[in-house]
Amino acid sequence: MLTGSMVALVTPFTSQGNVDYALLADLVEFHIQQGTDAIVSVGTTGESPTLSHDEHVDVVRATVEIVAGRIKVVAGNGSNSTMEAVQLTERIAALGVDGFLNVTPYYNKPSRRGLLEHYRLTTEASDLPQLLYNVPGRTCCDLLPEMVAELAELQNVVGIKEATGDLSRVEKTAKLCGRDFIQLSGDDPTAREFMLAGGHGVISVTANLTPKSMKELVDAACRGDRAGAEAADAPMTALHDVLFIEANPIPVKWAMARLGWIEENYRLPLTSPELESQKRIEQALVKAGLL
Repeated sequence: MLTGSMVALVTPFTSQGNVDYALLADLVEFHIQQGTDAIVSVGTTGESPTLSHDEHVDVVRATVEIVAGRIKVVAGNGSNSTMEAVQLTERIAALGVDGFLNVTPYYNKPSRRGLLEHYRLTTEASDLPQLLYNVPGRTCCDLLPEMVAELAELQNVVGIKEATGDLSRVEKTAKLCGRDFIQLSGDDPTAREFMLAGGHGVISVTANLTPKSMKELVDAACRGDRAGAEAADAPMTALHDVLFIEANPIPVKWAMARLGWIEENYRLPLTSPELESQKRIEQALVKAGLL
């Protein structure tokens, strides 16, 4: 089952702009030790738009090898080009991943029929389970619950990462797709309430910084323990908001660099956060007890 506390892992780079595989190994080991249930490799937070397809596949391959079956690995396989998404799916499926995170085709603004055909072809490219990924703030394409129900009929579609922050969708989607259809929050500020409403976990940016607390939050919320969930979430609330004051993953990579975990390297067009943003991120790190 692709459920629980899942980290949308950053992709560390060297000062020369290459993937830093040594630091990647350190980050993966850190999450395994802290109790994270799954690594989501090369999603939005992993800067997938700036990786070449070969790099994309290589990062997933390295992550699978480092994990060595100890936790699950979910790989981003989406693209705004259906054929590119199919090719990525085929290449990554051979690496030993446990499933895919399949973002809606961005920029193109496809029709309902276009979406159905896109997902039909990408899910037929592998027998592995696939999670839909709805993040209209980035893609200009919103998977409403009714459309999710149609896509849930396709081969291997087992759930959705819902990043709108619209908590009403949890119950609507459950009624249309069944309670076993996996619903994961993709919005850290509302993740606690999403899971208390019936969600099955989170794919989290904040978990890059506080994986143990995120695991505690997910476990409590998914068993309906509101008091436990609120207690686990309390130290992270300042982080949830500040990690999105600039485009993800700029704030979280800056925070990780401030903590000395990675080098602060991005790929253009992403750059360091503005000075005011840096001050706010640092304040949130102090409130979270990380500094």
